[in-house]
Order: sequence, then structure tokens, then C-alpha cells
Amino acid sequence: MDLGKKLKLIILFLLLSIATYAQNADVSALIKEGIELNNAHNYTAAIEKYKQALTADPENIQANYQMAFSLVSSGKGTDGITYLNKVVKTSNNFTGPAYELLGSIYDATKQPQQAIDAYKAGIKIKPDYQPFYFNIGLAYFRAGKYADAELAAIEAIKLDPKHANSQRLYGLVTFHQNKRAPALLALCNFLLLEPDGPRSAEAYANMQSILKGGALKIEGKTDVENIALNKAIATAAATTDNRKYASPADLLAAQLKAIFIAIGELSEKQTGNDFFRNYYAGFFYKLAQTEHMPAFARLMDLSANKAADIQWLQQNEDKRKALEAWVAAAERKF
Repeated sequence: MDLGKKLKLIILFLLLSIATYAQNADVSALIKEGIELNNAHNYTAAIEKYKQALTADPENIQANYQMAFSLVSSGKGTDGITYLNKVVKTSNNFTGPAYELLGSIYDATKQPQQAIDAYKAGIKIKPDYQPFYFNIGLAYFRAGKYADAELAAIEAIKLDPKHANSQRLYGLVTFHQNKRAPALLALCNFLLLEPDGPRSAEAYANMQSILKGGALKIEGKTDVENIALNKAIATAAATTDNRKYASPADLLAAQLKAIFIAIGELSEKQTGNDFFRNYYAGFFYKLAQTEHMPAFARLMDLSANKAADIQWLQQNEDKRKALEAWVAAAERKF
């Protein structure tokens, strides 16, 4: 090849490289602008920027993901599925988030099995990502697969014990299986983390239902150990004389103390469900043997009798702080 032809090829290569670089720079700039518009809640304008980016580079992973994200944010989640399916075809930094977003789209559109499949795929990629377990637990719950939801909630709690919604989920899915001891203790744990608010009021109502012997529609059979635990709750609650206590919180403190001790002593003799025995039963058994039950009961009761409980907690700040210190220092095993 003569020198002239070589020079022409070199110049052509440089021109193509410059054009490619310019295109990539333009696409990156468009994506950046789209993200800024999305953060400002201007989803329509953000979507337009992503459309421009994808016109220039249809396979751009980030542009496809961000397009789906803005579509979900704008209430058009199902329109984002096509873009996310492009993202999950290859392994990249957006694959895990894409499966999470896909799961949320399917869950929001009442397609629980598709949501479950998306979250399962995400778990394979990021097995230590707590939201996958919580979200798949919700999807199982909505599909009526309570045993699967229970296992997912356990994994979510192990990864983030302070995630209040995972505690609540475990309480609900065990309640649906007539496992009233796990349900009650999980609801107490939830209220310890989130003592006030609409979900707290619901948790308190479910707690009262359990204390009064209530059960939701049973899915499947209740095993022997849970039957014994259910009976222990009923017996302990029945031995508490409602007339002896000056306030609902005082009554609740007495009921929960009796129940925690009964469940703790019984669970020590059982062999099943290590997570429940170690994480919940052992913890609340120890709590029942401290002087912190009055403060604890005020937190449990807060959504039902707010004015009285807030006044008590303000007047007994030292007791509230002592409870918080004990909880923070208590060793809990899974």
C-alpha cells in the first residue's frame, strides 16, 4: 500500500473516532440532563432527553434504564418494561436495579408471579441486597404464598434488623398462618421501631386481636409447636385481671410480660424455627424480666392512646432512655 492510501485510511479512522467520541459525549450529556430533570420531577422533559439519547445510541444501557425509571416515576411503569428488558440482557451495573424496577412494575400492576421472577433474578445477581428479599416477600404475600413470604421476610430482617417494614411483613405473614406468637412478637418489634402512624395503628389493632384470641383465615395446617405457643398466649392473656390496672398501657404491660415469659419458657423447650426462638422469643423473654416493661408498653400503646402515653413518656424520660439503652445493648441472634 502506498503512502497516500495509508494517510487516507489514517485520516478516515481519526474522523470516525472523533465522530464516535462526539456521539458518546452527546449521549452522556443528554443522559445527564435527563437525570437532572428527573430529579426536579420534570419527567416529561427527562423522557425527551432519553429519547434523544436512544435515537443516537439505542443500546445504551444507562439511557434505557433511566428512561424506564422516569416512566415509572411518571406513572407509566408498563411502558418501561421494554427498556428494562434490554438492560437485563447483559451483565452490567444496572442489571440489579433493573430487576428491582421490573419487580416493582409487575407488583404495581398486580402481576405477582412476574414480580417474584424478577426479584429472584435480582437475588441471583445481588444476594446480599436487602430490598430484593423484602419486595419478593411482599409479592409472595400478595399472591397468598405466606410460607414463602415468611422465609423472604426472615432474610430481609437478617440483612437489616432495623427495617421496620420487614418486621411488619413477618408479623402479617405469620398471622395469616395462625402463628400468633411469631406474629405478636414481630408486631411488637415493629412498634418498637415505629410506634406511631397509620401502620402502627394497624399493628396495634392486630396485636389486640391476637391478645383476644383472634386469628385470620388459616392457610394450611398449624404445626404442633405453634399450637402450643398459641395456647400459651391465650392462657397468659386470660390470667391477667383487666380490672386491676389504672390505664390501658398498664394492662398491656402486664399482658405482654406474662406472654413474653410464657413464650420464652416454652420456646426454650422447642426445636423448630430457630430464627423465631433466638431472635424474637429470647429477646422478649429477657425484656420481660427487666424493669423496662412500663416504658415498652407505652410505646406499644402510643397509636391508641397518644395523649396519655406521650405525657407519660415525657414525664418519665429517664425510663424511656433506659429502655432504649437496653434495646441497643441487647444481644440478638438469628
